[in-house]
Amino acid sequence: MTRTSAPGSERGRSGGFTLIELLVVVALIAITSATISLALRDPAELQLQREAQRLAALLEAARAESRASGLAVRWIPRGSKGGEDFQFTGLPRTLQLPSRWLGDPVAVQIENASVANPGLVLGPEPVIPAQRLRLQLGSQQVVLATDGLAAFDVVTPQ
Repeated sequence: MTRTSAPGSERGRSGGFTLIELLVVVALIAITSATISLALRDPAELQLQREAQRLAALLEAARAESRASGLAVRWIPRGSKGGEDFQFTGLPRTLQLPSRWLGDPVAVQIENASVANPGLVLGPEPVIPAQRLRLQLGSQQVVLATDGLAAFDVVTPQ
């Protein structure tokens, strides 16, 4: 019979784990739990964040076009045409910006909007009125705002 270990090597070992082995296992568990917790974000929150960032970019693109062309441009949620979630009015026909949300429809509430003045004013003046709109998807809410000089951006709700 052949031996697989050197004689006497099994006598000093008590059969437990070393400190290094325990530390490696704890580190692996910590990394795995952190990865899983980041991967389990609320899908509605993630979609709403994406929609808010996309809308901010679209609003700034329309605002820049308004200043460059000298046309009065407005953004109106729930456009009057069928199949649209929102629309940009006043843009040249050569510029076609999206008019639909990427995913589920997002509820929009514009602060200080009226029936006579619906939507957001995007130009042509370089400084527009301060404006805020609240986007909601399920129980999640995000606020986009501008002070009139800065770009539209996501702000913390007040």
